Amino acid sequence: MTEPSSTPHATAPGASASSQTAASQSAADETPASQADFRASARRTFAIEEAAIAALESHLDDDFDRACQLMLATKGRVIVTGMGKSGHVASKIAATLASTGTPAFFVHPGEASHGDLGMITPADVVLALSNSGETAEVTALLPLLKRMGTPLVSMTGKPGSTLARDAEAHLDTSVAQEACPLNLAPTASTTAALVMGDALAVALLEARGFTAEEFALSHPGGSLGRRLLLRVQDVMHHGDALPRVALGSPLRDALLEITRQGMGFTCVIDDDDHLVGVYTDGDLRRTLDQHGDLRALKVDDVMTRGGKTVRASMLAAEAVRIMEENRISVLVVCDEDEHPIGAIHMHGLLASGVI
Repeated sequence: MTEPSSTPHATAPGASASSQTAASQSAADETPASQADFRASARRTFAIEEAAIAALESHLDDDFDRACQLMLATKGRVIVTGMGKSGHVASKIAATLASTGTPAFFVHPGEASHGDLGMITPADVVLALSNSGETAEVTALLPLLKRMGTPLVSMTGKPGSTLARDAEAHLDTSVAQEACPLNLAPTASTTAALVMGDALAVALLEARGFTAEEFALSHPGGSLGRRLLLRVQDVMHHGDALPRVALGSPLRDALLEITRQGMGFTCVIDDDDHLVGVYTDGDLRRTLDQHGDLRALKVDDVMTRGGKTVRASMLAAEAVRIMEENRISVLVVCDEDEHPIGAIHMHGLLASGVI
């Protein structure tokens, strides 16, 4: 007796899986998330937060001036504190203040009650953030700050709150609504606090006369720091690494020196070690075009006389500008007596991060 075919049972699961996949895809296509206009939501968020920032101007009053005066006059540091999302904003404000000439650091209010309060001294100023102005971990510090005599500046969204009332200066960052549709998640309020913190930092920066060079000193690892701090002497080739040949040398010697040092040029110096010219890869191309036999040539006959030079104390960024303006890739570094003491190449400046 022939057994019933198992083929229908083998194909049925495949057909069922296909149907299930199609049904799942259809269900996914109909989910609210896929039907939402994400960009409309983003635009609404932008509009709410833009309105929150615009409203800050009407909140500026004598307390902002007082806050700046307290921070400028302090002999210590600005201690910034806050809990939760306000704490994240406070940490960013502390970093911005510190990088723009106002010594500052962040202290977690919860940790402050368990020993970190020792970081705060009477010579400091405390900037405390809390949207409600009633955050328990922050308000718990108020009696201790008063006892130490440490000035307090508060930043809240509630001018009548405990933190606002107890501060010597209160910065109002209240907002009409949060961008969160539930009006719960800190969104517009944290943006307003960030902007108020930036306003404080910039006002203090300008009052101190803080310069780009001072900014670079606190950002030595950044590209701006390198551009403002790095000097030619820090990146130049010098000593035996400086290619040079004597005036009157055969062109062959100049070519060997260029090859040996790998900088695409050589200095040409006289008997008193003064720079009289340079011979470059570009000069070599012109020599090949204009002269049939190179063996009889001396470097004097085909070199570029003079040449662009810089001083070792010059900012490397200024040397880059000279190279770009003159469309050259190397500069000779000379001392005040026009003795060549080094050379800088565009490749070295790229490697150093100046460019």
